[in-house]
Amino acid sequence: MDWDKLRIFHAVADAGSLTHAGDTLHLSQSAVSRQIRALEEALATTLFHRHARGLILTEQGELLFEATSSMVKRLETASARIRDSEDEVFGELRVTTTMGFGTMWLAPRLSSLYRKYPDVRIDLLLEERVLDLPMREADVAIRMKEPSQADLIRRRLMNIRIMLFATKEYLEEYGVPQKPEDLRNHRLICQQDGAPQVAAGARLARDMLAFEPRSTLKVNNYFGVLQGVQNHLGIGVLPEYLNADFGTLERVLPGVESDEVPVFLAYPEELRHSRRVAAFRDFITEEIQEHRRISRD
Repeated sequence: MDWDKLRIFHAVADAGSLTHAGDTLHLSQSAVSRQIRALEEALATTLFHRHARGLILTEQGELLFEATSSMVKRLETASARIRDSEDEVFGELRVTTTMGFGTMWLAPRLSSLYRKYPDVRIDLLLEERVLDLPMREADVAIRMKEPSQADLIRRRLMNIRIMLFATKEYLEEYGVPQKPEDLRNHRLICQQDGAPQVAAGARLARDMLAFEPRSTLKVNNYFGVLQGVQNHLGIGVLPEYLNADFGTLERVLPGVESDEVPVFLAYPEELRHSRRVAAFRDFITEEIQEHRRISRD
């Protein structure tokens, strides 16, 4: 099958327009149209439904686009590995993790990675949805559970727990609860029931809500919970990794915490030798070791 025609087909399917694909490929619309017609004739099938507002893939076109997408991603991987020299780390690295971990723990630490590798470009994808690493939706993932996808290299980075925190100012004004029942005199800040979150954190929030706090503030992510706590609004249900980074937080009810939540680093087997991935893996490992040291002190 003619790769040039497949390349043009992929561009058209991705853009949904002959004109836009032509602009990307630096070809005229008529030239792109001829190549698509020739490919359809060679395959004896129709690949696109033509509409006034653009092109829509047929069922057969979707099958071909899935195949060309996989080919493109593999070519990108090969290209990235070729560009990685023995002494330099540069180019784009797509990292996915959760909103809470990405905004509150990872992003503030990236400056040390950029100082060491100023030419690397991090594309940080903060999603609760688990992206498909083998299909290269991302290069590296940090997740609060062991990845189940096949063909991944995975490493457990640490274990965390979800705990209760408040500011000194809040506790001075409203008092320090001595037992969970004392939450009846406090405002509890936690994630909303339907918000994507680790199961252990959701269970702890439900357990604390069962004590019928006087008031609640529910947010759909941990960053919002942290903002509420830092502004002295109440007692928040938050990951323990924040304790070392935010000196204004004080732990509440030390005996109350979630089950352990494992934190895993994962990346596709095919990126085993990528210097960008190795640089990021080493950076994360060093930062977690430093985090543990500070937490112990």
